[in-house]
Amino acid sequence: MNIAVNPEIVTICMFGGLLIGVLTGFPLAITIGGVGIIAGYILFGPNAFDLIYSRIYDIITNYGMMAVPLFVFMGNMLEKSGIAEKLYDAFYIWFGKFRGGLAIVSILIGTIMAACVGIIAASITMLTLVALPSMMRRGYDKGLATGSICAGGSLGILIPPSIMLIVYGPAASISVGKLFMAAFMPGFLLSGLYMLYIGIRSYLQPQVAPALVSSEAEEISFTKKTYILLSSVGPVLLLVLSVMGSIYLGLASPTEAAAVGAAAATILTAIYGRFSWKVLKSVAIDTIKLTGMVLLIAGCSTAFVSVFLSAGGGEMVSNLILSIPGGRWVAFALVMFIAFILGMFIDWIGIIFILVPILTPIVPKLGFDPLWFAMMIIVNLQMSFLTPPFAYAIFFLKGTAAPELGIETSDIIRGVIPFITLIAIGLILLIIFPQIILWLPSTM
Repeated sequence: MNIAVNPEIVTICMFGGLLIGVLTGFPLAITIGGVGIIAGYILFGPNAFDLIYSRIYDIITNYGMMAVPLFVFMGNMLEKSGIAEKLYDAFYIWFGKFRGGLAIVSILIGTIMAACVGIIAASITMLTLVALPSMMRRGYDKGLATGSICAGGSLGILIPPSIMLIVYGPAASISVGKLFMAAFMPGFLLSGLYMLYIGIRSYLQPQVAPALVSSEAEEISFTKKTYILLSSVGPVLLLVLSVMGSIYLGLASPTEAAAVGAAAATILTAIYGRFSWKVLKSVAIDTIKLTGMVLLIAGCSTAFVSVFLSAGGGEMVSNLILSIPGGRWVAFALVMFIAFILGMFIDWIGIIFILVPILTPIVPKLGFDPLWFAMMIIVNLQMSFLTPPFAYAIFFLKGTAAPELGIETSDIIRGVIPFITLIAIGLILLIIFPQIILWLPSTM
């Protein structure tokens, strides 16, 4: 028997139950799915299971979601290839002698690897192992060193082929290919802001990022330095252009391009002499684990949202946002604030599958371009990887850093705060200049 319940009460009970479950330490998938199923049974009886099953089946079997395991495989395989070490050595030769050069190199490598790996854990782990010891040996400030690694490594969730973009597309009924093209310029904007900040701070405070002394730098000819750089960056650029270029030109869908990228990453790993059956097994297992987590949270979140929308909660939220005094920009600011706060406590996958289906019908009513709005949410969620208490990036770095380096969690938190501010500045620039997001997709 169905129970007629006020949508306001449904909203309070469901989101209240979700908050309690998360704060008490239950896994996100179990919390979201449990609240959705219990609320669905109370409201709709056994019919709720038919509703939940059909929605979960639709999202899990979505063709675009097939790109998730393929891009995850590609990223994990590239992590094993040793490309990060080659890139670091090449950029070290060019920028190591400048103040803040090693921190800027961390951002550069994070940006390049973001366009290949797209997995936060892999990017930050690689940067921590490769870049952090060098910066610590040369007297870099712990906050600046760790902050640059966290910020640079987190770009992988924004710059394509980001798993977040692949997940966001089906949830918002937006082309993943369009999202890929829309994300490039915001990603490069944040990367540029990060490097500008490091450069200015290193100039004003030389002690936080000292330059290499002349005896440390081996004299290498310009021609040789150029060869080393091109030989390291060339294969990566070829991989990125083959994958992203095929999507941009309409030659392949993101899923098809992901398959090409996975094969190319495997070949590149073999060329570098790092491929083995042990590596293949490790990459396959890691891919299964991460893909399983994404799909589990996706399915459980879909169960929650299906019940919430069917109970009238979506319409209630829509009316609430549209009736806020101050117009659409105040409503936009409220949505962005909610996304930021949720990012401090909930995994980004859950946020997308909960928030996006509720907000998607509201965006046209507010007069915003859906693609621009989607990218604003995605850039906003970039902060969730740096903002405690949930901050993925902080825990990945702390768990990977060698104990002898003496890195404390407080050092990392102190280091990421300026980069969180820079993301906020980036969001303001994207509001003032929306074509940063919209120009490249418009040329497809």
